[in-house]
Amino acid sequence: MTTVFLTATFLILACMGCMYMVGLLAKDNSLVDIAYGPVFIVACWGAWLASQAATDHFRPLLLLALITLWGVRLGLHIGLRHRGRGEDFRYRTFREQWGTTLVWRSFLQIYMLQGAVVLVIALPVLLTIGAPGPGLRMTDLLGSLLFFCGFGFEAIGDWQMMRFKQAAANRGRIIQEGLWRYTRHPNYFGEALLWWGIFLIGLGTPAGIYGLLSPLTICFLLLKVSGIPMLEAKYRDHPEFAAYQARTNAFFPWFPRLGRDASSPNTKGNNNGTNP
Repeated sequence: MTTVFLTATFLILACMGCMYMVGLLAKDNSLVDIAYGPVFIVACWGAWLASQAATDHFRPLLLLALITLWGVRLGLHIGLRHRGRGEDFRYRTFREQWGTTLVWRSFLQIYMLQGAVVLVIALPVLLTIGAPGPGLRMTDLLGSLLFFCGFGFEAIGDWQMMRFKQAAANRGRIIQEGLWRYTRHPNYFGEALLWWGIFLIGLGTPAGIYGLLSPLTICFLLLKVSGIPMLEAKYRDHPEFAAYQARTNAFFPWFPRLGRDASSPNTKGNNNGTNP
């Protein structure tokens, strides 16, 4: 188990150190978001290769396959979305606020902090690699089902957003169609759900309960820190946002509340609105 965590930690720090240099040279710290998913892939596969306990067990291989599917899609999506946009507004804000301390604060508060978050969120996978546990359990099936539900929600939400924003008529408007009709952040909901699925799969291992820290961390970050709060603060003065917010759940999907029609001229739109 020690080898698994030491290997993963080394690989995460190495990846984040490389991305720090890239971001410093490009003057764009939001490039780290493109690497976020792939870093999980590198760290988890590296830990598996370094481990002797997990080489022929289905559970680590299942989690590695799921992490790879998720990480590749997320990295490609963020990379394609980033083209031609420059540094994300959240990182630009940090750049303006930090001034002359930008170099070292970026290293610690963006890259190393995100590396620590990756290590915590990867806990169910790393614990499973270190001690795979018994054979197939119901939690493996339920966890896989949750993962694919969450993955589908995230991928479809991102695709709907991308298609919506490609239409010139939607410029500056807030998306309120497809999955975005039922939640203001379908991709965030999907992200949280898939990590709960990964936790459930990891629950079939002797130390699986400690992996609970992973989905709890994801939910805390999305709901209270860098997800919904920071993004929606940007749009609080948008003329369409108040009606959309009053009608639509922020996170958990549900039918729009009655009283305001999403198809009315004053409430149709795009987002950038509630998702980057």
